[in-house]
Amino acid sequence: MRIMELGELCGPVLIFGGPYSNLQATQALLAWADAHHFPPERRICTGDVVAYCADPAETVALIRTAECPVLAGNCERQLARNELDCGCGFGAGTQCDLLSAGWYRHADRLVGGADRGWMETLPDLILFTHAGRRAAVIHGGLTDVSRFVWPVSDEAVFLEEILHIQEVAGHIDYVFSGHSGVMFQRRIGAVDWINAGAIGMPPHDGRVETGFAVLDEHVTFHRLAYDHLGAQAAMRAAGLVQGYDTALTTGYWPSEDVLPPVLRRAACANG
Repeated sequence: MRIMELGELCGPVLIFGGPYSNLQATQALLAWADAHHFPPERRICTGDVVAYCADPAETVALIRTAECPVLAGNCERQLARNELDCGCGFGAGTQCDLLSAGWYRHADRLVGGADRGWMETLPDLILFTHAGRRAAVIHGGLTDVSRFVWPVSDEAVFLEEILHIQEVAGHIDYVFSGHSGVMFQRRIGAVDWINAGAIGMPPHDGRVETGFAVLDEHVTFHRLAYDHLGAQAAMRAAGLVQGYDTALTTGYWPSEDVLPPVLRRAACANG
């Protein structure tokens, strides 16, 4: 296990996940960070720099140039090992599993050896201290990089991950995660679990803006407006028309089979 220790971070900390090969969203996020005076060491990425969208190599280049701490997501792990699938944790034969083949093949074709070498060096766990409180950053879970943890997951799921992190890192007050693409905060005992969402794809709520988190005196979520039409056009020009291109303008994912039933559109509409 690779662990990156950032030490004490003074001032607000920006935590973002899932650039997802969405160059336009990544440019907008970094511009927002510049405008709000976040230095590189206080911009932390929870992984999956590469995924659904059109520009994997360009997005990796931009993130590398930004010199911010980056966690290894499942996509980075798979590409670094030259694996043939994204390792996202989708059930075999599900719609999400079948749709992933197209965008992963696109990324695999365009991500070069130097970037795969960089991905191989990325940590599995990032630790830092902020205002006297200890924070851990993971991708999906520390037990499984591709574990989906949702706002409605059983408390036992959160506790298993928290205990595993504590075995490795000692006391923690925050867990920041990614992977599921849905922003949320949930209190588990004495630990605040925060999913920072993904900047490269909307969180399946009918809005085109994506999102990220900021840790200051408390955690706040922010929506990110960006050139989603440009990102969509780039996907279509690249032949990535399996449905995630449409998600950029509808705000809804092309399949819900990865989601718990209560988070699906019909349940939300009825609720």
